[in-house]
Parts: sequence; C-alpha cells; structure tokens
Amino acid sequence: MKTWTDITRATNSQILEWAEAQPWARDMAACQQDAQWHSEGDVWTHTKMVCAELERLPEWPVLDRTTQIKLLFTGLFHDSGKPATTALDPDTGRTRSPKHALVGAEIARRVLRELECNLVTREGIAALVRFHGRPPYLLEKAKPEYEVISLSWLVNNRLLYLFALADTRGRQANEMSRPEENLHLWKLMAEERGCFNRPYAFANDHARFLFYRDQLRSLHYVPHEGYRCTVTLMSGLPGAGKDTWLAKHRPTLPVVGLDAIRDALDIEATDNQGEVIQTAREKCREHLRAGENFAFNATNITRAMRQRWIDLFADYVARVEIVYVEPPVAGILEQNKRRTSPVPEKVILRLLEKLEVPVITECHSLTIV
Repeated sequence: MKTWTDITRATNSQILEWAEAQPWARDMAACQQDAQWHSEGDVWTHTKMVCAELERLPEWPVLDRTTQIKLLFTGLFHDSGKPATTALDPDTGRTRSPKHALVGAEIARRVLRELECNLVTREGIAALVRFHGRPPYLLEKAKPEYEVISLSWLVNNRLLYLFALADTRGRQANEMSRPEENLHLWKLMAEERGCFNRPYAFANDHARFLFYRDQLRSLHYVPHEGYRCTVTLMSGLPGAGKDTWLAKHRPTLPVVGLDAIRDALDIEATDNQGEVIQTAREKCREHLRAGENFAFNATNITRAMRQRWIDLFADYVARVEIVYVEPPVAGILEQNKRRTSPVPEKVILRLLEKLEVPVITECHSLTIV
C-alpha cells in the first residue's frame, strides 16, 4: 500500500500487516514498557491489542468506514512516540515516556502526508494521537468542565472517548492508573456540556477566541463583537499560493507582506530579519490604528509565529481570520521553482518538518485551502 487510496480499500488485517513492516512499527516492537503499567510487553504488542479492542467496541459496527480508519490509525500511532521518548526515571526507577503523544502526532502527520492522506483526515488523526491520554485524568484538572470544552474544538470527544476505552482495555496492567470509570465521567461531562459529539456552543466567535486566550470572564458571558477591523493572516509554506489566493479572493485588500518588505529593504531571507519584522509590525499598526481591514502575508507556519502577530491584532480589537493554504508538497516545490526569487528546496523541506497547521482555536475564523 503506497497511497491513502490503497489504505481506504484495505481491510483492517491488511492495514495491520502493512503497518508491521514499517520502520516506526519496528521501533515500537523494540521498545519495552514499564512492567507494572504494561505487563504485555513492548509498545507494538500493546498497539495491536488496542487495535483489536477497537473492533470489539459495541459502537464499531455502526461507525462509517472513514471513522473506523481514523480510529485504527490513531491506534497505530498513539504510542509511536515512545521509542524516542522512553527513559528511566532516576527518582522512581520506573520507565516513562514524557511527551510521547506530541512526538507521535508528528510521526503520524509525516507518514500520512507521505501516503497523500487528505489534510482534514490527517489532522484529525494527528489531533486524536496528540490528546489520546487526556480522558483518564480529567479529575486532576482544576476545572474539569473546561477540559472537555477546550478539547471539543480540537478533536471529536466521542471518538476520543471510544479510543480511550480501547487503549485502556488493550493492555495488561498490574497497576491500573486509568480506570474506565474515569472515561465514563469524561463522556458524562461532555454530554452535560453539549460537546460530546460536536464543539461546545460558545455565545459567539469572540467568546471562543477569548476562552482560548484565557480571557473569557465566564462561560455565560456574551462579549460584544465590535471589532475595529478584520485582519486576514495568511499561512502556508513558500510557494503554496498565498499571493494567488489573496489576488483572487481579496483583490482590493491592502497587504503587509514580509517578502515585499525584504525586497524593499534589500534583505535576503537568510539574513537577520529584525528590521523586516519591525517594519512589518509598524505597517500593521498603521492599519490597525486607522481601523482598516488588511492582510498579513507571511509563512506563519508555527503556532508561536502566528501567536505573536495575533496578540498584536487582538490588542487593537481586530477580528482575526486565518487562511491556510496547502497544496501537495510536489506542487509547492514546482511552484517555488517558477518564483522570481525561489527559496532553496532544502529550506522548504526543513520548514515542512516544523509546520503546524492552524486551528480554529487561534482565531475568529479559519479557512483551509
């Protein structure tokens, strides 16, 4: 199986047979786990047990095939980050794998991209992998209800719950740290908040925006949506087509673009960017102070990059819309070659490894192209 189309036509046993031959699965097979939490042995043995438990779920037969495959691939990758993160805790003598879910999400994203999986499915699987360990520890949160609400806009809580059941059942543990009662509590709380199978219903987009910035006074507060202007923040790799999208969909919108500023200042992309960033911030402030709609065009490929600019826009009470453009990587590399000043291909591939696709929790609205 070489493409996602092949995957969607395969049976579960064929998918597992394919996965077992992959390098990331062989790494898991060579990675032992703490015997008290995982007496079944290595990570790949646990992975196969989880995948088997997914098919035993009473809900499994009524799920559509797309959802089944999404859960199955969550199973394949949920602990794929353990080989890179497993170490002996010097204080307890126990084997631990801190932040393995983050690493696993990146492995899933890379493999699914290589399989040419569509962006929505890829990011849905990566998010489930990223957050798969949250439900069992709900009561450890200071505000448990905020946990289920927060995740409802990042993953489907129902799928997260179903996977957590399979993950708990797919192990042999002498010391159970994740009883199923905790998972049922997650389900109950999500249902009570109306976000078990859909995102939580905030009063409006600005309430959601403030919630994820830890600035919402209460869940019942309805903030006024009196924005001074709208900023369209473009995001995507060099050569992805951000300029083309703006020219087609926002032809009259003023644009603050880092590439144009570099050209005006005669600064290369590989040079120190301090002056470029400072100039861009001042140009943005001019539009913000005047209450003018405008676009900010840069790669903006990581959440940290975007956050710095969004903070600036939010200070001026702007509505923030993010437009993320992602054609196939091969198309990006070809388009880049046709640019007047092409970016070195190795730079684009390096940026691809750092890429974090924007999510709706960062802004007021999100468009995926």
